Amino acid sequence: MAGNISDYLENKILEHVTGKTTYTKPTATYLALYLVTPTDSTAGTEVANANGYARQAITWGTASNGTISNSAQITFPAATGSPWGTVTALGVVDASVWGSGNILWYGPVSPNVTIAVADIYQISVGGLQLTLD
Repeated sequence: MAGNISDYLENKILEHVTGKTTYTKPTATYLALYLVTPTDSTAGTEVANANGYARQAITWGTASNGTISNSAQITFPAATGSPWGTVTALGVVDASVWGSGNILWYGPVSPNVTIAVADIYQISVGGLQLTLD
């Protein structure tokens, strides 16, 4: 997900490193799945807050050479009731509650993944990488 930093986070980083304001880090970050890919300034369309979907907490390793990766597997619960749809993007957000918080980082899923009833979406250790370039 190199370079896909939201405008929100870009502005917070710039104001923080220039001494204008202090950016208070999130207490945790969460992975969200998107049916319509976010952009720097738009929210995209997150999977509906139903049918077993919930954002998942991310455990991060140590940053090195401008990259940080997840240090624990990320597992979404099985879809229940009806399909979640076709996931086109992932987003790192600063709130666990659907529809709240800010998108910090986002990137496409390639190939797109269709989540049917009973499907479980997982990302292996090191499978989610954020890069500054």
